[in-house]
Amino acid sequence: MSKAPENAQRHLVWLRADLRITDNTALSAACSDRHAQVACVYTITPAQWQQHDVAGVRVDFELRHLRELKTALAALNIPLLILKVPDFSALPAALRQLVSAHDITAVFANRQYEVNEIARDNAVTDALTHTGVAFNLFHDQCVLPPGSVLTGDGRFYSVFTPFKRNWLARIDTTGLSLLPAPRARAACFSEGDPVPASVKGFASHVDADVAAQWWPAGEKATLQRLQSFCRQTLARYDETRNFPAQDGSSRLSPYLAIGALSPRQCLNAAFNFRAKNGNSNGIEQWISEIGWRDFYKHVMVGWPRVCRHQPFRLETASIPWRHDEADFQRWCEGRTGFPIVDAAMRQLQQTGWMHNRLRMIVAMFLTKDLFIDWRWGEKFFMQHLIDGDLSANNGGWQWSASTGNDAAPYFRIFNPLLQSQKFDPEGDFIRTYVPELANVHDRSIHAPGGSLFSTYPAPMTDRSGVKERVLQHFREIKGFAD
Repeated sequence: MSKAPENAQRHLVWLRADLRITDNTALSAACSDRHAQVACVYTITPAQWQQHDVAGVRVDFELRHLRELKTALAALNIPLLILKVPDFSALPAALRQLVSAHDITAVFANRQYEVNEIARDNAVTDALTHTGVAFNLFHDQCVLPPGSVLTGDGRFYSVFTPFKRNWLARIDTTGLSLLPAPRARAACFSEGDPVPASVKGFASHVDADVAAQWWPAGEKATLQRLQSFCRQTLARYDETRNFPAQDGSSRLSPYLAIGALSPRQCLNAAFNFRAKNGNSNGIEQWISEIGWRDFYKHVMVGWPRVCRHQPFRLETASIPWRHDEADFQRWCEGRTGFPIVDAAMRQLQQTGWMHNRLRMIVAMFLTKDLFIDWRWGEKFFMQHLIDGDLSANNGGWQWSASTGNDAAPYFRIFNPLLQSQKFDPEGDFIRTYVPELANVHDRSIHAPGGSLFSTYPAPMTDRSGVKERVLQHFREIKGFAD
């Protein structure tokens, strides 16, 4: 392998939510100069992670994935550096020092759209500009970048269905292309740093063997999971995705959250499968789910207040949510007396993940049945989810609480008993996570109660008045539109 020229450029790629080699816009741009020497850096900011409620199980997943990524990068002569500082405020000076120490000529990164991350990048831009080093930022997290899918009068969409129509039309017009993995570099300028086994204060609540089995790390494992989903499930995804006892969803959300996989790769896989096998409702449904992911990131840019614990529908800020610690704790621990809710919450505790249909059920139960502040649930999810992502998590919680983007908002109230009977009809999922009911094999498993099930708690709330209470609170909101 030839040596790089003595005057070769030195490029630094700052990895954030894009932990992959293939279809990585910033990495590809940094490697476009074939003579440039390239390194990557990953920043650890424990105090910031604490503020952002990052789950220990997600930190563990990222570190496991980084170890695999480091090996893959090393094969390309691209070292991985690790930079640890307390929080975002310390990053401008730390990165400037790193850039100076390695004679970096340009820094590359993919944009993040949360308000704190935007402020961080602005500060880093200022710090590097003073040293004469360019900070190149790229759109990469979405299929189409925020601001590129707008209404006829130039506004961000607040409702998903018209957004999706425009989103798909623009994709049809522009096409979809993936960036290949870069070629090996001629030389590198650093040994790289070891990836820590853990970060203090972020112990995973999920057993290590369970995490490794459920969530194998590395780009190879990620792409294998995508291919397996397309081959085995995609065509019938619309039929299987709502049944938690089945392996009917993609379980790709953790990989998307850390950027081990891009949404473009997912969409491309769907398009390729459709081209070979014909269209199906399953394919169309999964494409919609990818669209929802883009939509919530666009909403976050259009209405940044959702990053600041404010409702999308500002008029709902006056809702008198309950703040009952004891009731909330029972919900967190899966002791509500509603089996489908309890099984879902225990799945989260044991695996770091929850089936999407169950996320809606438990969120609706907390915000409608218990009428507890949706922000409490949003925070708890972020602290326990391996796929914690601010825009998707916030969007889902506000949808469930009827404070967010929904064309038919406040009168949507799930009945956990009916949801359980419909989506876990045989009780298989409930028995998996609620051992107190493991020997119940009839439909009473959906609403046990009574003395026959003494080891399982009685229902913590009477559902008879739920609907009227919710409707009354929302009807009292001045200016609230049905």
